[in-house]
Amino acid sequence: MNNHYIDGNDGRLGVLVQNSGSTVARTVTFRLARTVDGFAVAPRTESLAAGEEQLFGPFGPGDYGGRLLVDVDHAELTLVPIRI
Repeated sequence: MNNHYIDGNDGRLGVLVQNSGSTVARTVTFRLARTVDGFAVAPRTESLAAGEEQLFGPFGPGDYGGRLLVDVDHAELTLVPIRI
């Protein structure tokens, strides 16, 4: 379920994430494209309760890059890019 991406991040990109599961919380991870002193920066990880829908963003291209990298821990999570 890893290595998803959304092209065209210009700082106005949001991602609507829905957990369609009925019993278990799921995790979505937004990976940062930048490094600090050559080291990877810890990604932004968010948890969604069963049945929850949440909007994340905007994602600054200086931190997240022009291609937003997204990982999900289960196929029950749906990702919808939204211009905000």
